[in-house]
Amino acid sequence: MASLESSESPGAAAREPSTRLVVGPFNRVEGDLEVRLTVVDGHVGRAEVTAPMYRGFEAMLTGRDPRDAGVIVPRICGICSVSQSVAAARALAGLAGAEPPANGVLAMNLMLATENLADHLTHFYLFFMPDFARPVYRAQAWFDTVQERFAALAGTHARAALAARARWFTLLGTLGGKWPHTHSIQPGGSSRAVDASERLRLLARVREFRAFLEETVFGSSLEEVSGLESVAALEAWRAREPQRGDLRLFLRIADDLALATLGAGPGRYLSHGAFADGEGRPAFAQGVFDLARGEVRAVPFERITEDATHAWLAGDAADARHPRDGRTVPEADKPGAYTWNKAPRLAGQVVETGALARQLVQGHPLVRDYAARRGRGVAARVLARLVEMAIVTPWAERWLAAMRPGEPFHLATPLPDEGFGVGLAEAARGALGHWVNVQRGRIANYQIVAPTSWNFSPRDGAGTPGALESALVGLPVPAGEAVPVAVQHVVRSFDPCMVCTVH
Repeated sequence: MASLESSESPGAAAREPSTRLVVGPFNRVEGDLEVRLTVVDGHVGRAEVTAPMYRGFEAMLTGRDPRDAGVIVPRICGICSVSQSVAAARALAGLAGAEPPANGVLAMNLMLATENLADHLTHFYLFFMPDFARPVYRAQAWFDTVQERFAALAGTHARAALAARARWFTLLGTLGGKWPHTHSIQPGGSSRAVDASERLRLLARVREFRAFLEETVFGSSLEEVSGLESVAALEAWRAREPQRGDLRLFLRIADDLALATLGAGPGRYLSHGAFADGEGRPAFAQGVFDLARGEVRAVPFERITEDATHAWLAGDAADARHPRDGRTVPEADKPGAYTWNKAPRLAGQVVETGALARQLVQGHPLVRDYAARRGRGVAARVLARLVEMAIVTPWAERWLAAMRPGEPFHLATPLPDEGFGVGLAEAARGALGHWVNVQRGRIANYQIVAPTSWNFSPRDGAGTPGALESALVGLPVPAGEAVPVAVQHVVRSFDPCMVCTVH
């Protein structure tokens, strides 16, 4: 739904009156989301992203046994609970100075990959593409094809994707006992060992998922897609069989609607590093990528702060804190506040996180070339998710092959009564961090900075808007369009998960 109100701006006699437009709550979003727009001359002049729900998980954890975190934090979210479990387990492992055995690392890789790729699939088929089946696009040559494939609850490819997703998720039944909210992910690895026959059945499921991706999503082998190294190579691949696969259809839509330049982010990208390569390094690199300079630098973790100036939480710019010292104290009547989300900053700067960030930090040649040549907007974010599915699915095959049934998947890990731990992970939507401080055997403080906390950040004390807020500025808002379609595309391209944002 949307609401409208007009107001005259002082000194703006030569311009049209500004209009306040509230868009929300958004459907197809985990949690509650509103976007408040100030529209001037038919374009967004200012945006405020509002997370209107308080949940208080950080407060729930205070005073508890540290092991309770593994039970409580997965329940922050029903679609990325494994990511929360992995971050919590790594924070407690850091507290204990523990390292899981090789099989445990592989099992956690597989569980996290299963959830992340399912999220990418869900985003593309159920959250993002159905918007192009809206009547506003009826005149487009591709409209009938989009309707047939992606119409909500009826599209043939959307329904096939739902079936593929359901079968793909059976991996988590074997690896973790259930999904969501598995309890098998522990500081010492995975408490659910996999035997030889189960490993073969898991491999069959991964290959079944590969077949769906190759036939329906790409119309091509995963290795061919992940091996594309430039925009020129992508266009040559697309031209060979232009009607095959949903990626080619999306690229056609992106060209027709100029989605590459729509909703550009801040140009700085954060990745905590994803999965483990068996030698203690992340399989997807950790770092901060600066698109203008084309370079990756180390993450200055000690310079992460959370500014609560415009949050309904205690604190202001002068009190911006590192998460290890953070606090989450509600202040519902705070003047100037408009969200329950703090404003995370990295060395004082706004960053974007997600699949696009991961692939830019990793240095995937196609994704870097596309962002540099075409634009870092909506299309780049969606392309990065699809490329990531093509990369990670074969990794899952290799991780299963590397498992050694009969060897340990988990080591007992006693936790100390005093200490501090940090758990970093990459959820489907990007960088996730947990910071835990334990005193006298109890959690003294627990702070979480989630991907959508970064991307859907409010303004900080200096008035600098968050990644989505700035990406919305300048978007067209046609007269009479109460829910601007361009705004919908940009919001969806970030793939909001608001329950994680406010945890």
